[in-house]
Amino acid sequence: MQKIISGLKSLDKNTYKIMKYGLLFSGIVCLTAIGILLAYIVLGTNFFYHLGMILMKSSFTFAVEFIICGIVVDFIKKQGI
Repeated sequence: MQKIISGLKSLDKNTYKIMKYGLLFSGIVCLTAIGILLAYIVLGTNFFYHLGMILMKSSFTFAVEFIICGIVVDFIKKQGI
């Protein structure tokens, strides 16, 4: 766990910027999903439920991918491979 935290602190400037905007994108998708799920609660349409759940899962997947890929890309840059 300490290795991951130290890896996040020593990220390249450009890699950190891409990760930051990727997580911002994931947050916006998540907020959109929350809005759609609230519409499901109000209207009761099953389509909104399925759409909201798919968007929520996708936003969490995007967030994890941006973090993992950012760490891997930074590691590859530092190794010079």
